[in-house]
Amino acid sequence: MPPVTDLHAFPSSIPPDLDDPAVIAAHDWAAFAEVESMINHWKRPGWTATTRAYYWMLTFKHATALIDQARHCQEAVRNLRFDAIAEGGLHLTLGRVGLTTEVPADVLDRVVESAGARRLSAFRAHVLPLTASRGAIRYSVAPWTPLFDLHASLSEACAQAGVALGKPTLSLRPHIGIAYCNRAMDAHPVRDAILPLRRLPPVRVEIDRVEMVELRREEAAYRWGTVHQLPLA
Repeated sequence: MPPVTDLHAFPSSIPPDLDDPAVIAAHDWAAFAEVESMINHWKRPGWTATTRAYYWMLTFKHATALIDQARHCQEAVRNLRFDAIAEGGLHLTLGRVGLTTEVPADVLDRVVESAGARRLSAFRAHVLPLTASRGAIRYSVAPWTPLFDLHASLSEACAQAGVALGKPTLSLRPHIGIAYCNRAMDAHPVRDAILPLRRLPPVRVEIDRVEMVELRREEAAYRWGTVHQLPLA
């Protein structure tokens, strides 16, 4: 695959191998190694107390091993005073379908119907050593190929219904956050806090469903209600 760069994504480039866990983990960590300053994740334009939007997401409320390790990591970096993600809030965002005010119920139904008519395959993923972006502490995830395939299928389903699924597939950077940075700060203490946690073993998760959720933001956290859930075969 030729190099793909998206300056709005993090990392801006994709790893040279989309499926090798070691390559993906090293690529993510190398990108964060170049970050000098953290930013406030919550200073994002377009979000208000009343904003609601539809997203395709993978959620992990039943992934006990992942939840346990995430709790351990959150406790280990508690001195950073980031906004920890609650155990029921762990997720992997695939893409935004649109604001609830812009996507009528019948269009949303067509998106789900189109996605459900496709062969969406279940797969096993590994949640890899901890890393970070400019605005969050997060896990790397591998492999990327089935996640790209899933995103592409969902994107096609959205297009068939007349809406766009946020960013293109090659701009997806799969990750699972555990804590959001809530202020501008030096990135070096974040790296120092994360580095010992990178020795923890990867956690295996089964990806057997994808959810359409209605997302909102409240009290330095994302909350959602599941609108539709599609099993992966």
